Amino acid sequence: MTRVLVLGSGYIAGHVGTRLARLGHGVVLGSRRRPATPETRGLRWLPTDVADRRHVRELVDAIRPDAVVAAHGPSDITWCEAEPDRTAAVHADGARHVVDALAGRAARCVLISTDNVFPGRADSCSESDPTEPANAYGRAKLAAERTFLAAPDALVLRVSLVYGWDRTGLRPNFFTTCAERLRVGEPVAVPDAHWNTPVLIDDVAAWTTALLDAPHTGVLHLGGPRRLSRLTWARHIAETYGVDPALVSAVPQGDTAYACRPRNACLHSERAAHLPELRGLEPLDVFEADTALITGRVTATTTTTTTGTPAATAIATGKDQS
Repeated sequence: MTRVLVLGSGYIAGHVGTRLARLGHGVVLGSRRRPATPETRGLRWLPTDVADRRHVRELVDAIRPDAVVAAHGPSDITWCEAEPDRTAAVHADGARHVVDALAGRAARCVLISTDNVFPGRADSCSESDPTEPANAYGRAKLAAERTFLAAPDALVLRVSLVYGWDRTGLRPNFFTTCAERLRVGEPVAVPDAHWNTPVLIDDVAAWTTALLDAPHTGVLHLGGPRRLSRLTWARHIAETYGVDPALVSAVPQGDTAYACRPRNACLHSERAAHLPELRGLEPLDVFEADTALITGRVTATTTTTTTGTPAATAIATGKDQS
């Protein structure tokens, strides 16, 4: 059994941890805040602050992990823009603390990173495009990337906007926020020209798990197959609920909490199609996922576990996203 340390206890960390545990790995979550979401129920947790070098060293010494997934926050980009020093302390300094604590250990590392390392001028960015962070969050994540990539067995997985049901989280994602308001006929105001390639949380967890047992290093992108504006996405959610799409109004991005985000926060991959571990794990289209999540209809897709055994993953209930 592989011992995996998952740094973080939020949306991504919880789903990755749950998927790993179901595959038989020994999982420990490490974070400042005690996990409180359904997907983290039953997972072992140890308190730690990645910004504290001693805390990280003691955690690594206690767990002796075979692999580490770094999926910790803060990830509220607006908050990060207002608190750049605290953001850097967690992401950039935290990365150094993790890598230093793992020095001399044969531990595989996967860092979950972001599309915000790009400026947003291009419609979409691949792994070979030059980075130019759009904001404080992007700068801190890029510094963390460089630290992890200097380690002997590390992969950086940049993900686009992650979505799925997140009704109990501290900061529900865009899909959940829109869906919950539109479901009861409440209006929603969204940026008029903010573009994403949304990726379902199930796909993030599946890719992370598969890549944890793979030999690949460097940078890999995970974005959904559809590039769309938040305005178009929100109106599709309204149509799926059968409510008037006019409930969704467009406002200038600069007048919203998304002002510091890149206009185009979209990713595509030049590498993924060539990695055998990802065969059968193609990301689900956001419109198809919307329908499955909202209607409760189970949409089964054939995937491959890290042991190469075919498995079915279901998307729809909002209660089991792993």
